[in-house]
Amino acid sequence: MRGPWASSALSLRLRLRGARARTNTSPMSSTAARVVHPAAAAPPPPRPRRLAPARCAAGSATDTATAGPTRVTTVSNRGDSLAICRVLNGMWQTSGGWGRIDRDAAVDAMLAHADAGLSTFDMADHYGPAEDLYGMFINRIRRERPPEFLEEVKGLTKWVPPPVKMTRSYVEDNINRSRKRMDVTALDMLQFHWWEYSNPGYLDALKHITDLKEEGKIKTVALTNFDTDRLQIILENGIPVVSNQRMAELCQLTGVRLITYGTVMGGLLSEKFLDTNVSIPFAGPPLNTPSLQKYKRMVDAWGGWSLFQTLLQTLKKVSLKHGVTISTVAVKYILNQTSVAGSMVGVRLGLSEHIKDTNAIFSLELDEEDMNIITEVSKRGRNLIDIIGDCGDEYRA
Repeated sequence: MRGPWASSALSLRLRLRGARARTNTSPMSSTAARVVHPAAAAPPPPRPRRLAPARCAAGSATDTATAGPTRVTTVSNRGDSLAICRVLNGMWQTSGGWGRIDRDAAVDAMLAHADAGLSTFDMADHYGPAEDLYGMFINRIRRERPPEFLEEVKGLTKWVPPPVKMTRSYVEDNINRSRKRMDVTALDMLQFHWWEYSNPGYLDALKHITDLKEEGKIKTVALTNFDTDRLQIILENGIPVVSNQRMAELCQLTGVRLITYGTVMGGLLSEKFLDTNVSIPFAGPPLNTPSLQKYKRMVDAWGGWSLFQTLLQTLKKVSLKHGVTISTVAVKYILNQTSVAGSMVGVRLGLSEHIKDTNAIFSLELDEEDMNIITEVSKRGRNLIDIIGDCGDEYRA
């Protein structure tokens, strides 16, 4: 779920904090995340394949150590597990506002990402044609790639229902709709969002979702934009959640993992916005997408454009040291945070691509000095938890 106040990865410590443990956070740490349960051990190095130089190969248990940089983690809870690429392809950009999506070009782009080893895709029932595109893509995979390649591709979707009565039939009809659109027997991960905490129907919905998981229609259950208190209630009710968005301390205690979004702030964390002044009309790059506009508001709440420039300059210094881009450094910084299983990078399918920069994340090693100087700048701004609230509060104000 996205919205005008969805958290970004700029306040690199912000949204990784729970409501009960508040510290200074910048827009970089306002990284939103989904809860995923304890990850497990490492699989053997992937066999060489003719289709891709790098691969997110499925594994078994926690963070996966392949023959090289860690590309895969397994999120798990009570016997449910799913191996995902640590950098996920976010498909919010298919929902409109980023340019017209050509269906065939988008599916070709999804294949290119998968062939490059970026084989985990994140979408939602309300992201325009995202689930339908995934269905077309997965059929191309079945026809054009070896069977073992299909095992490496993962499709994570979200269900964002209105706060109505959560009957078994209502829940099942909606899950079946996503299964049909994505053309899969079982959803790899179903991430659940709820609008009104005053309506406890979210527990009914999650119990039905858990039943559907037991029946083989869902492989793993996760949350999106639930706060710390509700996450604890859900876990106490025996719901086997494997991921949510934020609240690091509870995640450490329970083994729940975070999948973060907003990690490059819609593109604000890039060279394109370094040494610019967007407050002067036509003086800087246009804020012409929903994500740029949203995360600019996050920057304003955190500390303003001048402090953001200091952060960009710091990230640029680190990027030059390692020969990578600002965005690559930002994502790696987030992946290095406690309890983070993976981080989403939005893809504008068929319109632009950053596969090379994204794959550079896996080989980048930030040293202690790099981490410390980024953290120091991120802590200069306001604590966004104090301003916005706990995970998902921006949607429920």
